[in-house]
Amino acid sequence: MSMPSDILSGLERQRSYFNSRASHDIGVRRKALKALRASLLKHEEELIAAMHTDMRKPRFEAYMSDIGLVVGEIDQALEHLNEWSAPQRISTPLAIQVARSTVYREPLGVVLIIAPWNYPVLLLLAPLVGAIAAGNCAVLKPSEEVPATSAVIARLISEALDPAHVQVVLGPGSEVVPALMNAFRFDHVFFTGSGRVGRTILALAAPQLVPVTLELGGKSPAIVDRQASIKVAAKRIAWSKYFNAGQTCIASDHALVHTSVMDEFLEHYIRFVKKAYGEDPQQSPHFARLVNDRQFDRVQRYLEQGRIVLGGAHDKNDRYIAPSALADIQPDATVLEEEVFGPVLPVIPWTEPEEVLKITQRNPRPLATYIFSGNTKTQRYFRDHIVFGGGCINHCMLQFAPHGMPFGGVGQSGMGRYHGHHTFELFSHQKGMVHASTLVDHGLQEPPYTTLKENILRRAM
Repeated sequence: MSMPSDILSGLERQRSYFNSRASHDIGVRRKALKALRASLLKHEEELIAAMHTDMRKPRFEAYMSDIGLVVGEIDQALEHLNEWSAPQRISTPLAIQVARSTVYREPLGVVLIIAPWNYPVLLLLAPLVGAIAAGNCAVLKPSEEVPATSAVIARLISEALDPAHVQVVLGPGSEVVPALMNAFRFDHVFFTGSGRVGRTILALAAPQLVPVTLELGGKSPAIVDRQASIKVAAKRIAWSKYFNAGQTCIASDHALVHTSVMDEFLEHYIRFVKKAYGEDPQQSPHFARLVNDRQFDRVQRYLEQGRIVLGGAHDKNDRYIAPSALADIQPDATVLEEEVFGPVLPVIPWTEPEEVLKITQRNPRPLATYIFSGNTKTQRYFRDHIVFGGGCINHCMLQFAPHGMPFGGVGQSGMGRYHGHHTFELFSHQKGMVHASTLVDHGLQEPPYTTLKENILRRAM
């Protein structure tokens, strides 16, 4: 696909706008963030309705996990913008005195933000908040899998922001993104999605040495120790698993439950699911749907790979798969090798902690890990022996909420960190400058090099 001339000219306008230093101005950044916030709230009901149209996302979940979090990001950026943007003085070694050392934060330029379909507002606009706050121009690529939501986003962005500052490009990602990246050198690419597509993004960025942030996923385990509060663990794992019908990169992908508490865990788990969604979850207004037929077919196949201890019902016409759990799964089953990304929870027994490590090492470096235990020694053991992006002790998914906490993966689950100040830093270049005095010129570092100079240097360094 070749890039249409109107989009190419729009990209060049963004480059000219950035080069004019208009987006560098703190007042312009602040005005843009306020306009984005106002437009987001103005279109709140449209966004909620659109997300329901695209994937039957419940109203509560749509606000909590998409709109509300973005509003919080904007509010924090507005509150701290002057502080984040201010030059930072750092200590200067004695060896290079008399001087002062300062770090200046500068915007990168024109950045590309590519969002997935599962949280179409949050994962597009949260990175945008940091990009604007840092003084960049941005191109937004929403997912074509949620067309109703993407159309509302395009409208709210065009109403709020100058297209020379921020523009939205719609269309199939597999065609639009390569065309964009081949036709124009972005100064940073921010991608959230699958590892398969992430590799493609990296390959497209490599020829022009464009830096890339990848927010991916993986098989995030929830580990339940025998000393955990089993009722609480079951409830919280189920909440994370079925929130957005399991289509969450930091959901509990599978549960590793100590054999001595397995029956108790399943009993509480099933009881909570029935309380949350009723005897027929398909009729519940609180349970979302799979986003498309392809995702439905993929997840539905997992139901055949173990003994169904909960759920199992499905309806392709409604893209509905009931909240489900599987036991007695063969070690080589694909449900234990692929990220589930749907409302099916594999439940795996363990006896010794080393078994948990062996299981997690089959799919190393997940985006998240959740450790349920009342024993601090056990908590530390799993936290320190498993490499993962971030997680919780005795809860799930809460690590995404604190604006000051860096979020991101490690290894196969991604590269780069964002949220709040970390997003601002991600989209900033830290320019270090040493301001040397001309009033004092000791010449220590200059030839001729003498024994006296060397002795002074050794002490100073």
